[in-house]
Amino acid sequence: MVFVNLLSYIIVLLGAVNWGLFGIFDFNLVGWIFGGPRSVGAIIVYILVAIAAIWLIISPMITGRGLLLSGKDRDEREVKDM
Repeated sequence: MVFVNLLSYIIVLLGAVNWGLFGIFDFNLVGWIFGGPRSVGAIIVYILVAIAAIWLIISPMITGRGLLLSGKDRDEREVKDM
């Protein structure tokens, strides 16, 4: 679960950078890399960013313990719960 959370966090950050570039410079990095904003590759990236964001929203609800980004956090929380 920690790996999925960390991977989702990185993907969402990359999506946020793309939106920042688009908002500030009117430059769509994903669209530029894949040859257009509606190309198959760009659509796949946009879908992955959306799935990662949804995962980061529901992951704390599933675990009931918040978002875990390292195994160390999990171990400390288990000790505190005892």
